[in-house]
Order: sequence, then structure tokens, then C-alpha cells
Amino acid sequence: MRASKHSRLILIWRQWRASWRDTALLLRQFGAPLAFFVLVVVGGGAAYYILSIQAGEPVDSVAEAVYLALSLVFLQSPGEFPRVWYLQVFYFALPVLGLGALAQGLADFGVALFNRRARSREWEMAVASTYSGHVVLVGLGHLGYRVMKQLREMNQDVVVIELNPDADLVTTVRNMGVTILHDDARREAALRAAGVPRARTIVLCPQNDALNLQIALKARSMNPAIQVIVRIFDDDFAEALQNQFNFRALSATSMAAPAFAAAAVGVDVTRPITVEGQPLSFAQMRLGSHSVLLGKSITELEQRYDLSIVFWRRGDEFDFHPAPDRRLAAQDAIAVVGRPDSIHRIIQDI
Repeated sequence: MRASKHSRLILIWRQWRASWRDTALLLRQFGAPLAFFVLVVVGGGAAYYILSIQAGEPVDSVAEAVYLALSLVFLQSPGEFPRVWYLQVFYFALPVLGLGALAQGLADFGVALFNRRARSREWEMAVASTYSGHVVLVGLGHLGYRVMKQLREMNQDVVVIELNPDADLVTTVRNMGVTILHDDARREAALRAAGVPRARTIVLCPQNDALNLQIALKARSMNPAIQVIVRIFDDDFAEALQNQFNFRALSATSMAAPAFAAAAVGVDVTRPITVEGQPLSFAQMRLGSHSVLLGKSITELEQRYDLSIVFWRRGDEFDFHPAPDRRLAAQDAIAVVGRPDSIHRIIQDI
């Protein structure tokens, strides 16, 4: 219950920040009409001041002339109607120019502000800008969608980049609380919009080795600390990428959505093997500084998650048979054996 409330508060805070950034973007986008309105008022006032001196009907100062122009824009008469024809033009032209520019700018701003559905791209970018330490997922095909679902089940923040998303699938993904950007991940601007410089992991799921490598290298250049999980069909190529670039390259023979999702949160999980009719997997993981497992004993974890902890490491100290009463701390590494569902539950809490 407490975790659910905390998640809702984070969502509300993120929506507020996105709204603020989106509004700031709109103000910049509609700066031209507002700038033209200021030019009409200030420029028109200055011009009226100069011409009024020549016409023999001077105003006291430039500031008063600007105030006169502002009053005229809002159809307020500031004083006596001038006698000279070119000053009379101001009384008719300024309201048309000023109100026209202001009305157009405010109308466009209001429509865009209250109809974010029509400008979903900008809104999704604003939401994505609020993420940090999240997972960027490239590709929303069969594998990408399953990986995304696994990550959300682990309560991971995810931003998706997909060049040609299916409309129905986009609705489903957004209903799951996932931000999706309709863009080409080969573009550096798209990676920045998804928050790659602030992301913890990028997962590349397209069925194109060359494309995945290109995106992976761009992501690593933008964020040298980012963890790269890349789908590669050739086993030898996958091994070469791991050795040369320190990418987690998962080949077609070892590919599965749970493996990708687990790798994205820093966990190695083997494929299940069957023992007496029961599927068992082996997983290695390291506890984060905010893990709910901190302070728990080996026995408590084994009973809570219905699995066996077969290895423990803290710095240079390690044990293949950790004592039942040993309590875990941040950065401890453990290896567990259990059913896939049990391993899935403990991954959610690391």
C-alpha cells in the first residue's frame, strides 16, 4: 500500500513537471505573435511620439506615447482625437494590428495547451524529460512489447522509441504508464528526447544487427556509463560486441523477453531447466542502495521468495554456502536458484 501511494505521488509530480516544461515550450513556440504585439505597442508608441512633435500635437514623453498605443490596442481612448490625418491613422491601425497579433497568439497557445492529444509528440517529450535513471527501450515489436511488460512488472520506468508504432498498441502502452516517442532512434535528437544522457540502461530490440550497433554506439557516446542491452542474431558477433564494447549482447539462440528485462536491471538469468518436472533458473544480482532486501537475512529471503541462495559476495569476501543468519547490505552480490516466478519476484525488489 505504501509503495503504491509513493508511486502515485511520483506520477503526480512527474505530470506536474511535464506540464510546466510543456507550457514553457509552448511559450517559446508562440513567442513570435507575442513579440509582434510588443513591437506594435512599443514601436507604434515611439513612432507616434516622433510624428506628434512634427504635427504640432506632442505628447509629454515616449512612455506616455507607448501608454497611448497600449490603450488604443484595447480600444480605450486616451484623450482627444488628433487633428492631423497621419496621427488619426494610429487610432484605427493600432487596434487592428495589436489585437490581431494578440488574439492569434493566445488562441493558438490556448488550443495547444488544452489539447495536448493533438500535439502528443511534444507532450511525450515533455514527460520523458522528467525521467532519470530509467530504461530506454528501442523497438516495440513482439520482443520489445514483451520486454516492456516485464520491465513494468518490475516497477521500472521506461521510455520507448518506435519509428512506426501501431495506434492500438500505442494506446495500450500509454495506459500502462509508459512514455512512447514516435521517432527514429538513429537520430541523436530522438535519443536525447528519450533521456539517454540520464538513463541507466538502453535496450535495443529491432531485428537489425547493424542498426542496433549504430544506436548502441551513439547512446554510449552520449552516456559513457549507460548499460547497453542489444539484440544480436549472430552468436559470434554478440560475443565480439561484449568483449570489445562491454555491451550485453543477447543472441537469437538465448533471446527471451525475461532475459532482456532482467539484464536491463542488472540481473543475469539463465534459461529454465526442468528438474523433476519443475522449471528452475539460476540468477545473479547485486543489491542497490534502495533495495527492500537490505537488512534481510538469507533465511528470510529464501522463505519469502521460495528459492535458494547459493552464493554471496561482499567486496573480496564470498561464500558458496552463506550462513542462514547473514544479513544483506548494499552492493552485496548474490546468486539464487528457483522457479522463474520466484526469481521474477525477487528481481522486483532488488
